[in-house]
Amino acid sequence: MVIDATVGAGGHAEALLEAGVGAVVGLDRDPSAIELATRRLRRFGARFRTVRARFSQLAEAVRGTGVEQAGGVLFDLGLSSMQVDEPERGFSYRVEGPLDMRMGADGRSAADVVNDYPEDDLVRVLFEHGQERFARRIAAAIGRARRREPIRTTTQLAAIVAGAVPRSRGRAHPARRTFQAIRIEVNEELEELAASLPQAASILEPGGRLAAISYHSLEDRIVKRFLVGTAGLSILTKKPVRPSAAEATANPRARSAKLRAAERAPEAA
Repeated sequence: MVIDATVGAGGHAEALLEAGVGAVVGLDRDPSAIELATRRLRRFGARFRTVRARFSQLAEAVRGTGVEQAGGVLFDLGLSSMQVDEPERGFSYRVEGPLDMRMGADGRSAADVVNDYPEDDLVRVLFEHGQERFARRIAAAIGRARRREPIRTTTQLAAIVAGAVPRSRGRAHPARRTFQAIRIEVNEELEELAASLPQAASILEPGGRLAAISYHSLEDRIVKRFLVGTAGLSILTKKPVRPSAAEATANPRARSAKLRAAERAPEAA
């Protein structure tokens, strides 16, 4: 039994089931992901189950399916391609869409953060969650723009950011870090991850493995500190596993991926 804590479109769960894993429970906070994964993996019957839940609800959600222990728990963190490719979800700074960015169907939206947060709070969000060195300039530009009219779309926000910071040829879009920061704030991603890792470790059977794929240093730091600092876990990856050049070429979105893993020691049972 493996818990796929970020089932998304079901790609990892499908690979695990095809490889012979007896059963997979797939968790996701996104109802669209649950629906898609359920359709995709229907052929596996009772070997695949889904639960809609946030990271912080992981242990309760898993045990609610009757599973007490698992041989593995997998996290594939960050934004899924499915979410990025749907303009109506508001995750992309490249296409027009509403300022939403919610991974679930409830709670505050990106528009709420952008239009309602005091400028000092916007600076904090951009600096802490986006590691944006132009955080104060961007927050000031957002403040000026929203005083004229509410900021409602992704392209509006992207243009405001682009106009506030210098752009160097060949570098990423200037709004990339801003969108990352606001998305993390909207979904409380770092808090949810920190809350879920102890729960994931608690349901591992002796010899069970916990693996996490992260895409930026904020996530990776949380995972690394947890794995290193938790008694009963043996580190399997002294350094994070990175994609090969061929993998990065085939899937550019995986270029920044880092995989860390640990195993629950038999004596921790």
